[in-house]
Amino acid sequence: MTDDTPRGLPAPPPLGATALPAGTYAGQVVLVTGGGTGLGKAIAAEFARLGAGVVVAGRRAERLERARAELAAVPGAGPVAAAVCDVRDPERVAEVFDAAEGALGRPDVLVNNAAANFPCPAEDLSPNAWRAVVDTTLTGTWFATREFGRRHLAAGTPGAIVSVGASYAWTGGPGFAHSAAAKAGVKNLVETLAVEWGPYGIRINALVPGLFPHDDMTEDIRGGLARAPGGDHAARQPALRVGVPRELGWAATFLASPYARFVTGHTLVVDGANWQRRALVQPEVVPVREQLGRGRFTP
Repeated sequence: MTDDTPRGLPAPPPLGATALPAGTYAGQVVLVTGGGTGLGKAIAAEFARLGAGVVVAGRRAERLERARAELAAVPGAGPVAAAVCDVRDPERVAEVFDAAEGALGRPDVLVNNAAANFPCPAEDLSPNAWRAVVDTTLTGTWFATREFGRRHLAAGTPGAIVSVGASYAWTGGPGFAHSAAAKAGVKNLVETLAVEWGPYGIRINALVPGLFPHDDMTEDIRGGLARAPGGDHAARQPALRVGVPRELGWAATFLASPYARFVTGHTLVVDGANWQRRALVQPEVVPVREQLGRGRFTP
């Protein structure tokens, strides 16, 4: 008699394991926007573990300094630097690339992780709220991508870009109209630039995370998770578990690596198949305002 109890996907290898050979990124420089906290820092750590020199960029100097110290202590890491940067400012983006190049060398890899997001019914979004999210998530990604591409095109050197996306770029995101629209633009940039820049040796791919709980999650995201009935988020995933941040880092290091040199214009989803989940009978519709605990709309 066999035990057919669902067990979900196995746990990943332990922290410190690498998906690629040791030293894969030795002598290379990786710039990670939004790299001072959360998933951006986890991605930066896996590049560092493989020998990369890493530059983490973000808006808060104190968080960046803490991240720099943590990343410098990762076994196998190359030199680590931090740079304060608001990706919405193209001049500041150019200054960060200048500083990175002066300190460590021209970045060989760019990870576009910087983004802004918060849940909000579409009718409540102010023009400033819309701009804050779209300008950081889409326009900021474009400014960093453009700066990276122009420098490599001018130098005649290859490079790799990984832009963090979201599955609601395909499906739409009720409660996240601003972010979903911006992430759809990021996905489109990946597919457009893969064709434009492929002849020059520049690859660009997207990486879509599922649910990866971590210490730096914002209060609104924590609140949304807390409002979910039952509170067991593992049971809501086909994998029967949530993601571990290093799993996203392993995916990013593969996409930018020599082992993925024929992979460009692709979006890799790392979510245990959650975005494809469908119920045989869908649950009752709960309006977004009600999900977010908001009352009747008043102009």
